[in-house]
Amino acid sequence: MFGICNLAMIPLRFEASDKSEIVSQVLFGEHFEILEQQKQWSLIKMQYDGYEGWVDSKQFQIISESSYNQLSTEAIILNADLIEYITGPSNLLMPIPLGSSLSFINHYEINTSGFDFEGTKTSGEKNKENLISTAFMYLNAPYLWGGKTPFGIDCSGLTQMVYKLNGYKLLRDASQQSTQGEALSFIEESEPGDLAFFDNEEGNIIHVGIIMDDNYIIHASGKVRIDRLDHLGIFNSETNKHTHKLRVIKKII
Repeated sequence: MFGICNLAMIPLRFEASDKSEIVSQVLFGEHFEILEQQKQWSLIKMQYDGYEGWVDSKQFQIISESSYNQLSTEAIILNADLIEYITGPSNLLMPIPLGSSLSFINHYEINTSGFDFEGTKTSGEKNKENLISTAFMYLNAPYLWGGKTPFGIDCSGLTQMVYKLNGYKLLRDASQQSTQGEALSFIEESEPGDLAFFDNEEGNIIHVGIIMDDNYIIHASGKVRIDRLDHLGIFNSETNKHTHKLRVIKKII
């Protein structure tokens, strides 16, 4: 079975319970495979990044396998504004966040609710020049574990969404993203838009941010913020100390 999110966003949980940890979010228009169904819950696998988790079965629409395959091969079309509105049945308005998927709207078989969209779109073509300006759209968004929107986002959610809006495909977690791209030897070799990864005392990748000009970095820590970056890691001028230990810098090609 297959499904698509027909709400603004729904939580993707670690276990089949409303009390379970939210590991990510499914945004409007994102589609997925249904791996298992219980009475109230469905275990799904996201088509975009292969991420798995549980969603409430009342919070999505079933689609056919042919519709799933069609959406999976078509060009990505995304909402390009912080928040826009989808017109639904009886001209009801539903807000959707930045990065919501709109590819299905032109397909009558999938778009059974008659959703329509007249806002700003992006085609998701590769454009590294716009990575930093896109990241700025999330500036001051509160940190939210598992979040993917300007109303709450985590570090890897920020990097994944910024890259997605500019035509690059990243996996969901920081540790997964660190396996992608080409490693650089020094900060001096980096360009705006490259990714910096940070580890903990055990050597596990736990944080990621987007490198800017002049040794600055934009990342989600408490909120999406801009800090200094040096060979040791991220330096927070407010606390006057390093907060994250640099492990590796990657260029996504």
